[in-house]
Amino acid sequence: MPSTVNRLVRLGVVLAVVFAAVERAEARVRLENVCTIYGQHETQLVGLGLVVGLTNTGDGPKSAPTMRALGAALGLLRNPVTRDDLVESKNVAIVMVSATVPKDGLRRGQKIDCRVSTVMGCRSLRGGRLLATPLEEHDLEGEAVAVAVAAGDVSIDDPAVLTTGRVYSGAQLSRDFVTPFFDERGVVTLLLDPSHSGFRAASAVARVVNSEFAFEANSRDVARAVGENAVEVGILDQYRDDPVAFIAELLDVSLDNTQSQARIVVNSRTKSVVVTGDVEISPVVITHDGITVNVGNAPAAEFETIPGFVPLSNTADAQPQKLQDLVTALNGLKVPTEDVIDILRILSDSGKLHAEFVEN
Repeated sequence: MPSTVNRLVRLGVVLAVVFAAVERAEARVRLENVCTIYGQHETQLVGLGLVVGLTNTGDGPKSAPTMRALGAALGLLRNPVTRDDLVESKNVAIVMVSATVPKDGLRRGQKIDCRVSTVMGCRSLRGGRLLATPLEEHDLEGEAVAVAVAAGDVSIDDPAVLTTGRVYSGAQLSRDFVTPFFDERGVVTLLLDPSHSGFRAASAVARVVNSEFAFEANSRDVARAVGENAVEVGILDQYRDDPVAFIAELLDVSLDNTQSQARIVVNSRTKSVVVTGDVEISPVVITHDGITVNVGNAPAAEFETIPGFVPLSNTADAQPQKLQDLVTALNGLKVPTEDVIDILRILSDSGKLHAEFVEN
């Protein structure tokens, strides 16, 4: 019997250690999940092209821009025509073509998807084919440089929307898109994503990076927070010839107890509400569509006769309340989501909601 008890005790200790390790693992998050490297950004490419092969659903011969573009295209193919020659052209549509180079960059010759959207009177792009279309990148000064060529069959993503489509792997890059992930000082800048940004969070990231590389840096600080969403990290001398390896190790550093910025994101169309961080609301009385909610220190006795009254706090102190308490109370009353969104919007406008309010 004692041996059995001892085994059970040892098993309990082992399970406790395992569960504690699991809790610690769940509480930790790698920097690559909350940060990006400065210089990593998507690049938008745009162009104006022609889709041919439509079944009498094109822009039509009365569309002067389309006919001019078609005439120019035929001219480039050594088949010049006049406007009168295109009087029966109903199978062509002029389209806006766009593509996005991912933030990690791509090399010359690689292909990406592109989207096409009608800009004139085309009723449907079904069955069409995009002619070779140069795609351009526009810099901050407005200068445009052709960096890709798009062409291929148009696929309709949504049968209910026939005026937009996609050309899978339709845009081939004609130059490299390389991410400059460190500057001339040999410094990498970590950018915290919006949901984790903040001065406290940036300071925590710098602190954990300095701790992680303390031995290799001879106890010298290599990271410093330079803003609420930016942390500069100097590449160690031993990684000068292989900065990619340093960045890989840097992004693999784990951070404990990441604090999400208090934010509420609502979408009226999909009737969704997403709350991040610890959101609080000041004491306030809310009356909306026959429902009155007392949040904080307003005397509950004043509202006991009001149908739908829900006291969230009976304390006399004006202490901030948790938004979750309000949402739980409203859900208990089966308040429609659109009304909940209206209440949150009013709270934000009145300054009683202590969080960033984002409406999509």
